[in-house]
Parts: sequence; C-alpha cells; structure tokens
Amino acid sequence: MKKLNHILNIIIGAFGGAFIGHGIYIVWDFKTNPKLYAMQSAPWYTSILVYGVFTLVVLLVCIVIKAIIRHKQKKAD
Repeated sequence: MKKLNHILNIIIGAFGGAFIGHGIYIVWDFKTNPKLYAMQSAPWYTSILVYGVFTLVVLLVCIVIKAIIRHKQKKAD
C-alpha cells in the first residue's frame, strides 16, 4: 500500500506541475505573440481550460484512490 500511495503522490505532483508549466508557457506566449492568438476563433486561454479539466479529473481519481487506501489502512489497524 505504501508503494501505491507513493506512486499516486508522484502522479499528482507530475500532473500538477505539468498544468502549471503549461499555463505559464501559454500566458507568456500570449503576451509575446498576441497577434497569433487573434487569428484563432477560440480564446487564447482555451488550451489552459482543456488541460485544467483533464488535470482535475486525474487528480480527483488519485485523491479518491488515496482516500480508499487510507480508509482500508485505518480499518486494518
């Protein structure tokens, strides 16, 4: 169970960091090249929202699994 908990912590950190990095890059790119984003029909922050929803789903699944593990460990003690 400790190994699974450790893997879930790594997944949570990796997805959270990737989301933050992607968001920072998109904001920086928009600030440096606003005309490129003006040509698109979607707002410039659309990819941040899509990545955010995907990251949120992954994080929620990991948190639910961690809660189940914690509940089983408390029951075993």
